[in-house]
Amino acid sequence: MARISAPLFAFGDGEPLETTDDYVRNTAPAGELSLSGPSTRPDGRTIPVRGDLAHIRLAGIHFVPHYAVPMPHRAGSDGAQLRLAASPDAEVLTSLGRGDVFNVLDMAGGWAWGQLGEDGFVGYVPLDALEAA
Repeated sequence: MARISAPLFAFGDGEPLETTDDYVRNTAPAGELSLSGPSTRPDGRTIPVRGDLAHIRLAGIHFVPHYAVPMPHRAGSDGAQLRLAASPDAEVLTSLGRGDVFNVLDMAGGWAWGQLGEDGFVGYVPLDALEAA
């Protein structure tokens, strides 16, 4: 154990508590979340994770400020285009047919960000093309 430069606690005239720091580790932690090398960026087209938000099932796997529980929606009667970005000019990843389930994780600016089904593409769909399931 490492010695520290001052007692952790001293109460009045009593003896100070132990002067070692039990939180110092001599070895790096092992396992999936250890800082043992460069991080890898997940494939944003198939894994529902962004820099600010991820699907709740990814908690403990990908570190982001917020995790969301999906809100199932269905594509309306005209279907919908799943796009790479929240723009009508963005690349189309795939098309949703009438009734296809789209799990919404975020809604902003008239767009829904989420995943097609449980393991499909991840992207943006216009909110007006979706109906709550």
